[in-house]
Amino acid sequence: MTELHSRAEAAGLSLEWQDAKGKTQRVSDTVLTAILDRLDVEAGEPSFLSGDRGGTLDLPPGWHTGPARLTLENGDILSIDLRQGAGGVLFTAPSQWGYHRLEQGERHLTLAIAPDRCPAPPHGRHWGSAVQIPSLRERGGAFGDFASLADAAASLGEAGAAALAISPVHALFPADASRFSPYAPSSRLFRNVWLAPAGEPVAQGETLIDWATAAPDRMRDLRLAFDRLPDAERASFEAWRERAGERLEAQARYDALHAYFHRRDRATGWRDWPEPYRDPSNEAVARFAAEHDDAIRFHAFAQWHSERALRAASEAARRSGMAIGLIADLAIGVAGDGADGWSRPQDLLTGLSIGAPPDPLGPEGQNWGITALSPFALRRQDFAPFIATLRAVFAHAGGVRIDHALGLCRLWVVPDGAPADQGAYLAMPFTDMLRILKIEAHRANNGRGAIVIGEDLGTVPPGFRDTMAAAGMLGMRVLPFERDEDGAFVPPPQWDERAIAMTATHDIPTVAGWWKGRDLDWRARIAGRAVSPEDSETRAAERRSLWSILGDDRPQPEEPEFVVDAAIKGVAATPCPLAIVPIEDLLGLDEQPNLPGTTDEHPNWRRRLPGDLGDRLAEPEVKRRIAILNAR
Repeated sequence: MTELHSRAEAAGLSLEWQDAKGKTQRVSDTVLTAILDRLDVEAGEPSFLSGDRGGTLDLPPGWHTGPARLTLENGDILSIDLRQGAGGVLFTAPSQWGYHRLEQGERHLTLAIAPDRCPAPPHGRHWGSAVQIPSLRERGGAFGDFASLADAAASLGEAGAAALAISPVHALFPADASRFSPYAPSSRLFRNVWLAPAGEPVAQGETLIDWATAAPDRMRDLRLAFDRLPDAERASFEAWRERAGERLEAQARYDALHAYFHRRDRATGWRDWPEPYRDPSNEAVARFAAEHDDAIRFHAFAQWHSERALRAASEAARRSGMAIGLIADLAIGVAGDGADGWSRPQDLLTGLSIGAPPDPLGPEGQNWGITALSPFALRRQDFAPFIATLRAVFAHAGGVRIDHALGLCRLWVVPDGAPADQGAYLAMPFTDMLRILKIEAHRANNGRGAIVIGEDLGTVPPGFRDTMAAAGMLGMRVLPFERDEDGAFVPPPQWDERAIAMTATHDIPTVAGWWKGRDLDWRARIAGRAVSPEDSETRAAERRSLWSILGDDRPQPEEPEFVVDAAIKGVAATPCPLAIVPIEDLLGLDEQPNLPGTTDEHPNWRRRLPGDLGDRLAEPEVKRRIAILNAR
């Protein structure tokens, strides 16, 4: 093995990877060198150790047998003896889960002791829905917000739903209306302030959101709300701002700077700013903050207002009788030119983007244009950035869906500017992150705990789903993907009970759209051609296969309405503890919220629901589908 390969393996880079056909591919030395040049692998002396309750932990070198002091998270102090094992000094973890501190002389360790599993779903079998918040029409406005979400949660809860899943509500770029994808956030620690309710309701008949006008209008309404804030609420905001500390200050400064330079220079992110402003510790930034204190205070207010509105939506879901409540979504990473990349570049894989290697869906590979937390930075900081991220997403949620859950285990990293296939897998501290996830899931939801769903669709390494299940994480089983080795659909009663069941996700066709071939139409239109006879024949065969497991020996219908009912009946018949029917399927709609691999070619994240959700739930065909879910 060459020195380069030894360095790569020591950093956690895989020298090989397997493509979708099972063929082994070798990472070139050029790619390994480019990635290593961008990795800060300095680890320092270990100061963090995770373990399970009552388990045996191997302490790092430098610890010795004899007395030590253990300070539990609750403040209790225990005197313990460390013992010698075959490979070094051993320590028996306490039975209390949480973050503790072990000390011996000048040495100390943060101990993350995990519960056995993530919290379990409520007893029995339940159903829920999923909604894109901006698509909601409740309360008027150009797009839905957290107040609309509260109304939708109340309506669905009263109809019998136990949960309502939402896409990420992470902070975006308030001054740039073109950056509205919820999966490319500026920061995962704060909220998308466009979703903060503000302004008077207005009638809106458009079927698509015009973000170019709607987002600036929302920011103007928020500014008016800030200017008119009553004294009592202003005092509450200032107290919250003080408690939020330096991370909120950094976010508000970034948003103010971004708005300033976006308006002046059309700058898209901090890399386009004048050099002195790219470093948050530069005197130029301090001067800007002093001269623009009111703008920075406004952006902090927008975060406070958003936080309160999201909490109110969560409370509305609970009051409606939902056993789980809101299921939040954790994006896998952040935009490198956003607030986190500016204020905390040392936390991220700076100079690298994440994505996926070539596969049948993306023969050239995928570069998602975002970056992620660095495994080396996590270890250096006792995983503080990951803990903060989890606490932000678990706040006000009865459950969390982790986008691309495999990212907890490994990431496909690509040097900035390189093609997506010129990357390699980088190992993440999976065991440590999984234990932290269990701790944070148990303390979420005001101590009631929150369920954890890991998106495990597509190709995952052998044993990954078993590891998830052993940790109490639920996988995802989605109707179009549940097939056997021959491509035939698997009957719903045979689905994996360690997962949630879904008719669709935001990235794939709705049931009605799939049945009618809307996804084929879109792909063909974007390619500038007609749907090929081969694609039409394949879909016809797939329709027959799907109907064979859903149709109860009835003739295959031409219209999708009966197929939607059968699909909902199918996911309700699985052994899964939770069935999620996206609102598009509950209403029998044709179009999907997002078409992966497109930007302007398809109206991603812009579709609005046809009418107020509360009114639509009262329609006969929708009531029929809800009755199916409640009955099963």
